[in-house]
Amino acid sequence: MSTANPDYGTPRGREHYPPQYPQDGGRPQSQYTQYAQSRRSRSRPPPVDEQQYDYGPGTEMPPALDGDDFYTGSQANFHDPPSIASQSVRAPSPPPGPILDHSHLRPGNQASLLSHDRTLELYRANAKKTQDPDLIFEFAVFMIDASKTMPIPAPTSGNVMDVEKALEKREELIREAIALLKRNADRGHMPSQYFLADCYANGIGTHKNRQDFDRAFPLFVLAAKHGHPDAAYRAGTCCENGWGCRRESAKALTFYKKAAAALHPGAMYRLGIAELNGELSLSKSPKEGVKWLKRSAEHATAEFPHALHELALLHERGVDNVLFVDNEYAAELLAQAAELGYAPSAYKLGECYEYGKMGCPQDPALSIHYYNIAAQQNHRDACFALTAWYLVGSPGVLPQSDTEAYLWAKKAAEAGLVKAMYAVGYFSEVGIGTEPELPEAIRWYKRAADLGDKRAAQRLKSSSKGPIATPGGPGAVLHRDNDGSDSGSGKGRDKDCVIM
Repeated sequence: MSTANPDYGTPRGREHYPPQYPQDGGRPQSQYTQYAQSRRSRSRPPPVDEQQYDYGPGTEMPPALDGDDFYTGSQANFHDPPSIASQSVRAPSPPPGPILDHSHLRPGNQASLLSHDRTLELYRANAKKTQDPDLIFEFAVFMIDASKTMPIPAPTSGNVMDVEKALEKREELIREAIALLKRNADRGHMPSQYFLADCYANGIGTHKNRQDFDRAFPLFVLAAKHGHPDAAYRAGTCCENGWGCRRESAKALTFYKKAAAALHPGAMYRLGIAELNGELSLSKSPKEGVKWLKRSAEHATAEFPHALHELALLHERGVDNVLFVDNEYAAELLAQAAELGYAPSAYKLGECYEYGKMGCPQDPALSIHYYNIAAQQNHRDACFALTAWYLVGSPGVLPQSDTEAYLWAKKAAEAGLVKAMYAVGYFSEVGIGTEPELPEAIRWYKRAADLGDKRAAQRLKSSSKGPIATPGGPGAVLHRDNDGSDSGSGKGRDKDCVIM
């Protein structure tokens, strides 16, 4: 297993690893079609390269990929923490067919620079020459993608017309694409049926760009009847949550089983959680639930790695007469999920290697490595774990940096972590990693106190008498020597560091 790079403390000027962790809750967002998958197998994320993670939160992160959060019903309660329902990250665009050749855009001696408009016209002209529904479908998908990446000028007082023209041009692309998809869908083209449903579900080509499940659900059902596994899964989530139809567990179960029969990992995971917890009108059956989770784990993807994580938690605790405790195997499952980019698994491994849990050795390099994987995806607990590491550093692995500690704490606080709000307030009060600023400290203390943090409430009382001159003292965040080294056991983390 690789180790972390010692240069974790140079964040400026580098881009973060693209976040992949979708947030819980919310309605489904987007996912490409089985058609695209059949033309190009979904590749797994590249192996984790420690060089990707040797920077902090100071650099602006690229936008997160659209997350699919298809299931927001009752959380699984079979174990603690609760199960996270199936989620999906948008797959790559369908690859170009024979007439959708991007070679003219590739750098090289033969490259010719064409404008965006010219490229689009070439696609349009070629697509009009064919009646092949697959190629027409690809062109429609291309236009939807182009509409999302089309540059829109920043609005100013002098370019109102330019902005309006750009927005109208984007809408025209979407209208043309939707019209092509409708024509294909009416002729029974399964990928077009699914992709059009996906567009409606995400507010693409709809009135005021609002989600329209009334039109999406029937198309999901049509594509599912034609054998589209993702469509069957999405139809199941609609039936389970009442999106565009009545909430019916029996129908949801039927669609999930149809998708599971085609080895859809999300559907198998959902069935496993339902069996474990007695959901979807099923009786509790841990044995059957574990079977579904194992099947889902065997077919886990970057979009659906959840079964690996759930099985790891079950093996950590054991299930009477079903699963025995096996910490080594649990850690292996977590590593597989982390490799697929699943932030909760990466965070848990970071804890395991920090504190020596689940039979893992205490290894600062691996702990920081896995925390970074999760933190780059905005996992707030992982961000705050890096705060603690940066406060004390780790010789040969991570240089001590108050500035990075403050930035990661602020990132976690902005994500809603209460103890991070308290820490940012304290850092701002006494000047750790930032200039002392009592109004800023009070603002964070108030946010933390409003959410029930007693330490923050105490600091608010003491702050009325003026800021503390130096770190330490009652309610302090950490105790350490003036040189930045920790005053704890010497293992890299201060046992008196109470921000955690």
